[in-house]
Amino acid sequence: MTELLLEQTCVPCRGGIPPLGIDEVRHFLEQAPSWNLLDDARQIQRTFWFANFRESLDFVREAGELAESERHHPDISFGWGYATISLRTKKIKGLHQNDFIMAVKIDRLAKVCKAQENPRQPRSEAASGTSEATLSNADQSSTLAHHR
Repeated sequence: MTELLLEQTCVPCRGGIPPLGIDEVRHFLEQAPSWNLLDDARQIQRTFWFANFRESLDFVREAGELAESERHHPDISFGWGYATISLRTKKIKGLHQNDFIMAVKIDRLAKVCKAQENPRQPRSEAASGTSEATLSNADQSSTLAHHR
């Protein structure tokens, strides 16, 4: 488990195995610290912010291509200036190492696609590396309405 996730490739998960335990999840989150743990540690999610709709769309297209090449498909929602990506392994109803491999590769892709800091996050938190996607749904909605 010490190998960098970014250097790995997703392997098909056929089911019949248990999802990762919380200690394993915490270990993998060290390499994907901006992702939020949701649904009783059965899912991770992150929202990425962009300057406009076109940049969000381009990012989503690239994330889709990455998902196809890795054969591990996230749930993606997006709109003007944002894209939210959720990862979990549906066959095991929880998290698998593949979810974290995808998370770190999506993080790298976000940098290439010029993802921005969370517009609602204070600068001091951004500089210290605090998680970007910790807004509630209500906060995200008001942020999106403000940037349209």
